[in-house]
Amino acid sequence: MLALKLIALIVWIYSIWVLNRTRLHFFKFCLGSVGLFFFLMIWVQPHITQPLTMAVAAGSGVLGDLSGMYDSYYKYSILFIPKETATVSLAIDYECSGVIEIMAYSCMLWFFPLYNTFEKLILNSIGIIVIFCANILRIFVICTLIYFFGNEIFYFAHTIFGRIIFYLLSIALYFYVFTRNQIIRQKVGNFTYGDSNQ
Repeated sequence: MLALKLIALIVWIYSIWVLNRTRLHFFKFCLGSVGLFFFLMIWVQPHITQPLTMAVAAGSGVLGDLSGMYDSYYKYSILFIPKETATVSLAIDYECSGVIEIMAYSCMLWFFPLYNTFEKLILNSIGIIVIFCANILRIFVICTLIYFFGNEIFYFAHTIFGRIIFYLLSIALYFYVFTRNQIIRQKVGNFTYGDSNQ
């Protein structure tokens, strides 16, 4: 299996090299982003998921302590929301870690042809922080709704409302990093966007 993965990696790198030499930037972006995501999920994701879930639980715990609505046991990636009848536990797992969203953003950014290496390093760091904080806010909203309305609202809070908040913040990040700056830098005619002269 390892040999197959290494062959796939070599073929991917060679394909990126060919697409770069032929200046097929769109195909390089697509193949590069998807390929990098695939290899990160194979080799990196298993090693960072657990520390990331603990970090999300710890960060969410800070808001829980400040609000007094729930307690965090970050070593076990668990949040406890006290209720009058019973305590509701919320486990921060693979889905709640944000690892997929962080890797997807990073892979797209590193093959996006707009920025130089230094800009990509800065935007990658900022993006990871924004996605991490958006995930913590999502967990806090879920816990807040459960605290006030009970375990019956868990499905709505987790599956619908929390995700809406998380993805709205993610869309804002993607708009700023990918869409807005591309419009500003393409310099087509007299079109400008916002404070592009700064």
